[in-house]
Amino acid sequence: MCSSDLRVQGLKPADYEPRAEEMLRLVGLSEFRNHLPVQLSGGMRQRVGIARVLTLGSRVLLMDEPFGALDAQTRLTMQELLLKVWQQLKPTILFITHDIDEALFLADKVHVMSARPGRIQQQFSVPLARPRAIEITTSDRFNAMKREILHCIRDRKSTRLN
Repeated sequence: MCSSDLRVQGLKPADYEPRAEEMLRLVGLSEFRNHLPVQLSGGMRQRVGIARVLTLGSRVLLMDEPFGALDAQTRLTMQELLLKVWQQLKPTILFITHDIDEALFLADKVHVMSARPGRIQQQFSVPLARPRAIEITTSDRFNAMKREILHCIRDRKSTRLN
């Protein structure tokens, strides 16, 4: 983990190392603390990014399509990790995705945006219980919400085509 940001803030390693170790443990990377980025997989780099932001003390994570380039298995692992991080630390997470399943699995609220200009078209509350497990994605409630969002998106597109 890069410590230059913390040093710029005038902090000594003794000030931030315990928190950094705690965050590496939380994201499952304690044993990789001395590895270089090129020695880590894409999913591991994503986890380092999450640990780094949390080490800096941020209570807000802005994540713009963070798992889009990952394979399906790694993507699911990262989604479950993000749910675990949220469950333990409760940061505010603004998560941007084009994947409706991912949005519903992770979120408490889903905002559907319009095309240019990008504006919030509709907001959906996600009443799925926490903690969440992947099995929720096959529930009737989950699929009903997915259909509702798909209809919202389809209606928006057909309006633009007319």
